[in-house]
Amino acid sequence: MAKLVFGMNLSLDGYVDHEAFAPDAVLFRHWIEHVQGLAGSIYGRRMYEIMRYWDEDHPEWSEDLRDFAVAWRRLPKWVVSRSLTSVGPNATLVADDMATAIRRLKDEFAGEITVSGPKLAQSVTELGLIDEYRLYFHPYVLGHGTPFFAGPRPPLRLVASDRIGESVIRLTYVPA
Repeated sequence: MAKLVFGMNLSLDGYVDHEAFAPDAVLFRHWIEHVQGLAGSIYGRRMYEIMRYWDEDHPEWSEDLRDFAVAWRRLPKWVVSRSLTSVGPNATLVADDMATAIRRLKDEFAGEITVSGPKLAQSVTELGLIDEYRLYFHPYVLGHGTPFFAGPRPPLRLVASDRIGESVIRLTYVPA
């Protein structure tokens, strides 16, 4: 049975914004290795459209950027959307009955499957299907944006904390 994990970079005040801050080299290497080890990823429409950046090579990319792109492309992806009519390579559109589709993925796969995007994570949280939350705190205060928890926070229990790179702290929680 797969473990569903919701983890993202966020500011100290709890906002997710991929344009406000970027991972340092150590954290980026962590994300490469994380994606290489995943069984798959479930995306909401907005996050999937952001991540489609990795579908095409860019000549200015460093070796690490190319490594991430290769890992992301090989990763099975499921995209939950009622507005999209198609998705890119190695992706499956989930347009109906998200709950049944995600439960089936949990039953049919082994390893970790990430839930990507705060709004999607809120829906999956409400279904009681997320097994672990990983909050990667960066030393920024944004004061606005998309909150990591898009809805009521479930009762959680801290199970780990660690530093990654120069300035990021990862807190890992499981439902209490």
